[in-house]
Amino acid sequence: MATVVITGANRGIGLALTEQLSRRGDTVIAICRSASPELKALDVRVVEGVDVSDGDSVKTLTETLSGVKIDVLINNAGILRGSTLDDLNVDDMIAQYVVNSVGPLLVTQALRGNLSSGGKVAIVTSRMGSMTDNSSGGHYGYRMSKAAVNMAGVSLAQDLKPEGVAVVLLHPGWVKTDMTSHNGLIEVDESAEGMIKHIDALSLENTGTFWHTNGERLSW
Repeated sequence: MATVVITGANRGIGLALTEQLSRRGDTVIAICRSASPELKALDVRVVEGVDVSDGDSVKTLTETLSGVKIDVLINNAGILRGSTLDDLNVDDMIAQYVVNSVGPLLVTQALRGNLSSGGKVAIVTSRMGSMTDNSSGGHYGYRMSKAAVNMAGVSLAQDLKPEGVAVVLLHPGWVKTDMTSHNGLIEVDESAEGMIKHIDALSLENTGTFWHTNGERLSW
C-alpha cells in the first residue's frame, strides 16, 4: 500500500482523509500545527508543530521525514476569512494567500526529494478560485488565494512531470466543517471519499487538471 502525507490533518477534511486512507491500509503521516484528540486516536504517525505559512517550520519536514519514500502528498491545510468589497482586511487577505497559496508550494518543495517516480501530489483547492465559475463575487481574499494555488498546481505539474510525479487540484465541495461553520451540502466523509478516488486515478496523462469531488472536471 501507499505512504501518504497529509497536511492540516487534525480536523475536518484532513482528518477524514487520514481516517479513510489509514483504514484501507495506507501508511499515513499526519502533519499539523497541533494534533486533535480525534487525530491522536488514529493509528497513524503524527508530526506536530508544522505551520505551512512559516518557511522555517516547513523546512523541518525535510529532516523529520528524511529517508521516507512518499507515494502521495496531500496539501490540505487552508484557512477561510470572509471579505467583501466594503470590508477588505489586508491582513486577512495576505494570511489566506500565504497559507492557501504559498503553503502547498513550500511543503511540496520541502518533500520533493521524498517523491519518487510514480509519486502524486494533490492540492485541496476550491472552485471559488475558478474565473469561469465566479457568478457571485465577494470572498476576495479566499478566491484570490485559491486562484493562485491553482496556478501553482499547474506549474508544479509541468516542473514535476519529468520526475514522474503527477499533480491534481481538487475541489472538496461545500463541506460541513468548522471552516464553513458546519454549513454546506455534503459531509466530510463523502468529500474525502470522492477526492481519494481522483487521487487514485491520477497519472501523468491527466496531471495538472482540476476536479470536483463529485467527478466533474472544473474550468479555470
